[in-house]
Amino acid sequence: MRYASFLNWALLGLFLLSCATHNPKIVMHTDLGDIILELYPEKAPVTVENFLKYVSEDRFRGARFYRVVHLNNQPHDSIRIQVIQGGLMDEGNDQMLPPISHETTEQTGILHKDGVISMARWKPGTATSEFFICIGPQPELDYLGKRNPDGQGFAAFGKVVSGMDIVKKIQQLPEKDQLLEEPVWIHDIDIMNRYTPVY
Repeated sequence: MRYASFLNWALLGLFLLSCATHNPKIVMHTDLGDIILELYPEKAPVTVENFLKYVSEDRFRGARFYRVVHLNNQPHDSIRIQVIQGGLMDEGNDQMLPPISHETTEQTGILHKDGVISMARWKPGTATSEFFICIGPQPELDYLGKRNPDGQGFAAFGKVVSGMDIVKKIQQLPEKDQLLEEPVWIHDIDIMNRYTPVY
């Protein structure tokens, strides 16, 4: 009887362990609808920890999607991409945290495919609060890609799992010189599930 009880508890434990996930999911509540993303802390620990700190400390107050890039609005770029960019926008915003170290796609294995979220930056090691979501595969944003002359690419750290229709709607909104005429506000970002941090 004791063996059967122990076995039942052991099986329950294994079941619960199999249901656990290391990958947090977040939901962005925007003017146009919700975008749900899964983040990959095991692959990109520095970048995910930074993003989740902005979320958990409510530092994304006032965040919005403000920049859209599509094939028809990059007249001076020989390497063209398709993304939407969001964040706090203002470099002097006191909600910004210090810049983080750069995790390349060579290190993480997270390539810039359709729906992947990544960090905007100037030089490697300058990323703070600004992020972008890819529309279609964007290999020139990966390590050794040609979009940035330094060849280090950008730091991808998760992927849209629901709401790509919202991402595409944002990309098609009226813009001038890649800046949206009316930004799409991100009213809140919530962490949807419990997970085990690995940092």
